[in-house]
Amino acid sequence: MSSSFEKYQKRRLISSYFSVVISISLVLFLLGLLGLLVLNSKKVADYFKEQIAITVFLKDTAKEVEITQLKQSLALAEYTKSATFVSKEDAAKEHQETLGENFIEYLGENPLQNSIDVYILADYVTPAKMEEITNELKSKDFVDDVIYDKPLIAQLTENVKRISFWVLVVSGIFTFIAVLLINSSIRLSIYAKRFTIKTMQMVGATKKFIRKPFVWKSVRLGIVGAIVAMIGMGVVLYYLNESFPQLQLLGDPLLLAVLFIFIFLMGVLITWISTFIATQRFLNLRTDDLYY
Repeated sequence: MSSSFEKYQKRRLISSYFSVVISISLVLFLLGLLGLLVLNSKKVADYFKEQIAITVFLKDTAKEVEITQLKQSLALAEYTKSATFVSKEDAAKEHQETLGENFIEYLGENPLQNSIDVYILADYVTPAKMEEITNELKSKDFVDDVIYDKPLIAQLTENVKRISFWVLVVSGIFTFIAVLLINSSIRLSIYAKRFTIKTMQMVGATKKFIRKPFVWKSVRLGIVGAIVAMIGMGVVLYYLNESFPQLQLLGDPLLLAVLFIFIFLMGVLITWISTFIATQRFLNLRTDDLYY
């Protein structure tokens, strides 16, 4: 009978440890995913910003040397990500493929113009800077017009600010919730051993001596939970990088290393503090209060 009871207690203990590890790993995993979102939110926003192009339409009277100089100056400009020259013939072919018919035969001539598509670096994709670039290009005599999607730029800039603000707010709230959830799991684990704690105290063990094994056990569980969470984060990060290589999610290893270290330290720190507080609470309780 004694052997059966010991096996039952051992199964309960293993089940308790398993549930604590799962709770810690899930919470840290979700916290890590949120951290990935925070770290890569700028990359995602920059990616969409850099898909917007300024189109420079050139006059038919523009000389070859002027076009060449403009292409070179745009390629070297600090705000340029890439610049592509599109001849009126290439533009006509593209329109024909889109429309599905030869509009040149219908019109008798090619009404399109030579142009240069300039893709701007994300830091310069703001209404003020885009307007400044546009005015600079329009000042050239051989440039007929310069266009870009103004409403889209304004909306994108505003949305990026709004999303960045709410991501930070949600991150703060979720971090607080993560601490509470892990703390609750640890407290429930310690609660199941409250009588053991009080018994050790009654036979003369010091508080420090009683706390030590509980703290180290919880820290080890926190480490295991953090490792499981980091493995999950690594799998998700690898999958996202394979699915969206243009975002370059693995482009900054140092920043990712900091995030993984942060998750690991969170697992250790929260479990240590939670266990310390929980054991201290039961150590300070009277024996009669343990039953409530």
